[in-house]
Amino acid sequence: MARVKGALATRKRRNKVLKLAKGYWGSKSKLFKTAKEAVYKSGQYAYISRRLKKRDFRKLWITRISAACKLNGMNYSTFINGLKKANILLNRKMLSEIAISDSEGFTALCAKAKSMAV
Repeated sequence: MARVKGALATRKRRNKVLKLAKGYWGSKSKLFKTAKEAVYKSGQYAYISRRLKKRDFRKLWITRISAACKLNGMNYSTFINGLKKANILLNRKMLSEIAISDSEGFTALCAKAKSMAV
């Protein structure tokens, strides 16, 4: 039986890592060992950031809604509570878009939430 050499698989594996490390500074894009560490770490950062992005956007939407509520004379918590009691099922992303693009519509939502909150 013929002997199997691992050179092809090793080269492919190394080239894959070096391709992922393309554009990194200094030896991180040239040397396999440092490139492997940098690619591993950047993968961890990317994994974590995919979760953090969801938190950051929710925080941004809440801030926008809160600012628009303040313009209409109410605070965020009473606005959300009033919408829930009025059975208006809009998520925070859509509420922030309405607050930015359609101020009259958001004012109507605030009036509805205010009447239901009391």
